Amino acid sequence: MNAPISAILERKGRQVYSVPPTATIAEAVAEMNRHRVGSVLVMDGPRLVGIFTERDVLRRVVGATLDPKQTCVTDVMSAEVITISGDATVEETTRIFTEKRCRHLPVVEGGCVCGTISIGDITRWIGETHRAEAEHLKNYITSGFSA
Repeated sequence: MNAPISAILERKGRQVYSVPPTATIAEAVAEMNRHRVGSVLVMDGPRLVGIFTERDVLRRVVGATLDPKQTCVTDVMSAEVITISGDATVEETTRIFTEKRCRHLPVVEGGCVCGTISIGDITRWIGETHRAEAEHLKNYITSGFSA
């Protein structure tokens, strides 16, 4: 659980899916669907200005009966974005997901967005770590003890 987030990014990739602030909700959702992701970052050039998630679609678009083709993503995105560094640990990131009730976190290093971590990425990492540990223990137990 003390593994750095940068290790997960190395394994999954550092792709950053984003839309410009001028994008409509429909365009942002199309980008999410195209890449099969639950969020896109709203980027003004290299500057992170917000995050738009599936939850935003449900609560702020569908719930408010907005027209996705006419409404700008900046009208419904989360502008106060919580970010983490690549040095943050899996444990710290899990705590943020729990306490802040969010599912996606941009990873920022040196002022630049270098990836995105989701709660699914963390769950997958923990599951793989536990499977590897169980396999290691199983091999240790079945190989016998040497005196």
